[in-house]
Amino acid sequence: MNPSFQELIKHKFPDLSRGQKKVAEFLVNFMEKGSLYTAGQIGKEAGVSETTVIRLAYALGLNGFSDLQELMRKEWLSSAESKEAASKPAADSAAEEKKPFSEWLSPVDEKDLSQAVDALIKSDQVYIAGFRESHTAAYWLYYKMNQLRNHVLLSFPTGFLLETLCNLTSASTVVVFSLPRYTKESLEVAQQAKKQGAKVIAITDRRLSPVGQIADITLLAGTTEHILSLLALSQIVISSMQKRDEKTAGKRQESLEKLYAEQGIFLE
Repeated sequence: MNPSFQELIKHKFPDLSRGQKKVAEFLVNFMEKGSLYTAGQIGKEAGVSETTVIRLAYALGLNGFSDLQELMRKEWLSSAESKEAASKPAADSAAEEKKPFSEWLSPVDEKDLSQAVDALIKSDQVYIAGFRESHTAAYWLYYKMNQLRNHVLLSFPTGFLLETLCNLTSASTVVVFSLPRYTKESLEVAQQAKKQGAKVIAITDRRLSPVGQIADITLLAGTTEHILSLLALSQIVISSMQKRDEKTAGKRQESLEKLYAEQGIFLE
């Protein structure tokens, strides 16, 4: 099967020139414009020459700009149709949970969200990595996910144990928070997870961030200057998991409530 436009960009991105990378990022973020604009208009929007836009097409292994635009157009139309049709089950929960946090979120791609939730439910273990400022959001996701399923692990704020990553399998999923300024640890965790055959979910600010380039699934955070953007997106993931696998989550939460009562954890 031929690669999609975004898959092709992700695969070729490291080898592109600086100008071509600017065009690639523009096209990924504004696929509708890329599908309709001329090469000159795209170049103006991306801050490069028309020639650079045309050269990108050849750098991607295509026969010219028209082929590139046709590839984009097909993917854009397919994506638009999918978003219109997507409503169950993750879409419903996402729509409900996005309301209080709408100002902190970019539009959540329902297909990516559904794939991420499916992986997080079915994995033999989930490893959550977030370093420095991102660790707060990573810990919150770790804590909440432990209420829904077992075998959830967390990185340290400034590093990780290779001994822990060694246990990852092709049935495992790794969630990596990666926002500017990007840390080398986040990329190293993602790279090691891929070597182990695990699925990588990136929670990042752009699809072509260092971790986004190698991730299997990318969930885009909104206003990256504020921790609430990460917490809001994490809440959507947790709520979607809970509704998708309500039976399993319910049993685990029931067991936890018994432990809480026995230990007198909560006052009310």
